[in-house]
Parts: sequence; structure tokens; C-alpha cells
Amino acid sequence: MALIKSISGIRGTIGGKPGDTLSPIDIVRFTAAFGTLLAAEPGNRRMVIGRDGRISGEMVQRLVVSTLNALGIDVIDLGLSTTPTVEMAVAFEKAAGGIILTASHNPKEWNALKLLNEKGEFISGETGARVLEIAAQEDFVFAPVDQLGNYTTNEQALQQHIDAVLNYPLVDVAAIRKAKFKIVLDAINSTGAIAVPLLLRALGVKDITVLNEEVNGKFAHNPEPLPENLHQLCTEVDKQKADLGIAVDPDVDRLCFVCEDGSLFGEEYTLVAVADYVLSQRKGNTVSNMSSTRALKDVTVKHGGTYSPSAVGEVNVVNKMKAVNAVIGGEGNGGIIVPDLHYGRDALIGIALFLTHLAKEKKSAKQLRSTYPDYFMSKNKIELTPGFDIKKIFDHIKKKYKKHPINTEDGLKIEFENDWVHLRTSNTEPIIRIYAESNFETTASNIAKQLMKDIVEAM
Repeated sequence: MALIKSISGIRGTIGGKPGDTLSPIDIVRFTAAFGTLLAAEPGNRRMVIGRDGRISGEMVQRLVVSTLNALGIDVIDLGLSTTPTVEMAVAFEKAAGGIILTASHNPKEWNALKLLNEKGEFISGETGARVLEIAAQEDFVFAPVDQLGNYTTNEQALQQHIDAVLNYPLVDVAAIRKAKFKIVLDAINSTGAIAVPLLLRALGVKDITVLNEEVNGKFAHNPEPLPENLHQLCTEVDKQKADLGIAVDPDVDRLCFVCEDGSLFGEEYTLVAVADYVLSQRKGNTVSNMSSTRALKDVTVKHGGTYSPSAVGEVNVVNKMKAVNAVIGGEGNGGIIVPDLHYGRDALIGIALFLTHLAKEKKSAKQLRSTYPDYFMSKNKIELTPGFDIKKIFDHIKKKYKKHPINTEDGLKIEFENDWVHLRTSNTEPIIRIYAESNFETTASNIAKQLMKDIVEAM
């Protein structure tokens, strides 16, 4: 069991001892720390919260609401929602911040507190460090009885979010409606089962099949939208002769597609396709993290823009997008960030832009995928034992590959002529991620396997 404290939030498993897991005591402690920081600012004492469909979601929500109210903070609860909806609702409500109750792609035993600033964006590293400091010191002062916060709900936030997507200038509802798409959705027993069909119907899609539709948090398979977890969706798309399959993660900020023959469009190519469409309509720059495919750079250059890599992590991608004035960005894990909608990964705007692109191109998903460069990525991970020395591991690897270009901005990225491998510790799990990319699938796999051997050797 685990509790991971990072500058972007608190993530852990439910059940077990305080301090070792995301126990009720830890939920209250870290909520109180964030609320204390927010309450220290003069004026606005309103916070938005929302949760995905996890089994523990309602329990966590009650603890968070009560803690914030006890600090004198007014809570606006969206209930079952999505991460991008909560982000946008902070701005809609002119709140001082927000908390999203979701462990994103992690299995059902996990939950988390994702912390947002007054713009509905993930808090900065400096703010996150201050939250951890307040929590460690338990430096809280709760409000007297006549100054307790209020609790209200907002059941319109999701519709506001969808309306904003429908009104986005590059979304062509008429073209999508005319295409008469037949779509199969894997909603993984979470809030995608609510949000995505609502969006699709608003876009004029009438033929929708939803797999794993019951919002009960008992995920039908590992909830991360990776190839090994999408067999059911691929089979159903092919069986139904659908035009497209859509998979989202439990909090609907990651997105991937399945082609009409049941083959995968490619998680890495979600951003590539959406960026291709956006850049065809407006010139500009792009950003993705350095673990993402180089295909985005190829597409950006084709349209006359400049591509910039960032360190891994949504807040790092957003900061780089602001720095280079990017018109589209995101992450190779299927995260789409459209800055003039909001600075957050958003599967709903991603779906709307992809369907617009598909409708306007008058191609099948398979045909559209064939227009992009073919790179193969091998994604792997190694679990770390308690007390591991990551510096020792990385020093060992740097010494072994010292003749190759090495980037240490975020873990280790090693260049091998036309290929690369990126090693980094996860911000959300006790693992080292190993991503390798090449023009050839076997080469990418072999590079990743060799680096995994190197890591084991160093450990």
C-alpha cells in the first residue's frame, strides 16, 4: 500500500495505517493544509470540488467538504464530474481554487487529491511545497462555529463545459452531424459514461454504444488506456462495424481512439492528429513532454510552426506552452491541452476536434492514421523497492552511455542517432518509467529491454 506526497497533490491507496496510505486522517491533514493556504489569502474563500466514479470517492468527498467547511471555506460540489470540468468550473465560479478527487489512471484501490489554483490550473511547485510543509507541521487553525463555511452543489458545470466545447471556433458540429458517425465508447465504469455520451449527442452523434457504462468504480479492466487494456473495445468496434472507438481514463483527461477495423489509432497519435487539424486552421507552435512521440514535431514543422519539448508533468507542459505561446499541446499519453479553452488536459475538447478533423478529411480513422509518420514506442516500467537510490541508478547509466547525447532536465533522455530512450521516476507511483522510440518496433523494444537490464544491474 502507498501514500505519495508530491507538489501537485496527494495520491495513495485506501485502507491501512495513517501515514502509509491515503487514510481518512491523511485526507483531512492535506485538505486542511491546502485550505489553510487558501484561507490565508484575503477575500475569496470559495473552493470547487468534484470526483470521478471511484468506490472511495463519496467517502473522500465527505471528508474533504467537512474539513474545508471547518476552515471557514465555502464549498461548491460538482459531484460526479471530470477533471477538466472541475478545472473549468473554478473559473466559471470565480473560486479561489479547487480539489479534484481522482487517482486518474490508477486502479480502483487508489484515490487522490489534485490541487488547483484560482485559474483552474494545477498549483505551482512552490505552492505545492508550501502545502506539504503546512501538512507536516499540522499548522491549522479552524474557524469558530459562527464562521463555518457553506456547502452548495452545482449540477450545471458539465453542461457549461460541453457548451464551451460546442462553441469553440474550430469545432464543426454541422460537419460531425453530417458524417453520421457510429461510435463505441469504453467508459471504464467512471464519469466518462456520463460526460462523453452527453457530448457526443450534443455533437449530433446518434449511434453510440457504451461499454462498462455503470458508474460504480469497479473498473472492468486496468483503467489506463493502453493497448493491453483495450481488447474489449477493439473487438466491439470491429464486431459492430463502427466508425470509431473511444477510450478515456476514469477522470476523462486522457483519450485514445480505435480504428474501424479494431486496430489502435495509437495513444501517442491522439495529440498528433488533433494538432494536425488545429495547425491547419491556425498557425502556431506546439509543446509535448519529452516522453512523447517525435511525430508531433514532424507535423508542427510541416505546418511551419516550432515544436518545443517540456519536462514530464502537466504543469510543466502548461508552463512551456505559455512560454512559447503554443496553440496546441499536451502529452503522448492522450492528453490534449487547448489553451484558449483552458490550460488543462481535456478529453472532451479532444474528441470534438478529432471528430471535426475526421469529418472534414472525409477519411476513415485508419486512413487518417496512415497520413502520419510511423514511429514505434515501447512503454515499460520497473517497480522500485523502498529506500532505492535513484541517483546511484542514473549515475550508473550515465557512465555506461556517456558517448551518447544525454538530457538530464527530467530524469535521463539518451539519444541514439534516430532513436531515443527516456528514463524517469514517476510523480504518482513508486516506479521508473522507461520509454523508447524508433522507426522500428523491434528496435524500440530492444532499447527498452536493454535499459531495464541496466536499471536492474544498478539496483
